Amino acid sequence: MSFADYGFAIWETFYVTVLSTAFSLVLGLPLGVLLVAGDKDGVLPLPGWLMHILNIIINILRSVPFLILMICVFPLTRAIVGTTVGTKATIVPLVVAAFPFVARLVETSLRELDEGVVEAAQSMGATPFQIITKVMIPECLPGLISSMTTALTTILGYSAMSGVIGGGGLGKIALSYGYYRYQTNIMIVCVVLLVLMVQVFQTVGTFWATRSDKRLRK
Repeated sequence: MSFADYGFAIWETFYVTVLSTAFSLVLGLPLGVLLVAGDKDGVLPLPGWLMHILNIIINILRSVPFLILMICVFPLTRAIVGTTVGTKATIVPLVVAAFPFVARLVETSLRELDEGVVEAAQSMGATPFQIITKVMIPECLPGLISSMTTALTTILGYSAMSGVIGGGGLGKIALSYGYYRYQTNIMIVCVVLLVLMVQVFQTVGTFWATRSDKRLRK
């Protein structure tokens, strides 16, 4: 293995991780907001049966091991990407596995918001949409960023496992060249690189969350 091979694998891992996180955020953020706002005591109450179904779906998707989930969504992956192997094909199962996790993280962050802030906005005549976009999300932004950082590092770990189905990146090198060929040194290098990527993501996320915290800027 050359430095160029490792460099390209790092890029593939970064590309898949960031893109999958972005798609997971697009799906998971509204869903997480809905779980809080649509509660019976929320700003936009929804029918109880609907909330119950959403919670069941999220719990089912979160409980399925990622390796099994990758195989189960093969038809969806083939329909969207046109193939079930390769770097792009791993994005679909990563998003399916990650967006329920993101939704729960968003839900947890929003539920930590002081109810008095929401009640104050309601007393001033704010609409549910205004409360969500101008009160709930901005006030919980540091926690949401920390949650997204957690999701990002989790998806990074999932992306390494995608080498089992022919995905690219460091997972493929660790599996194809390290494990199957009994080259322990290659596996160690891949693990070290993944750890370094996690450290970079975590550092950037923590810095961003700290900068966005209004309490720390006073």
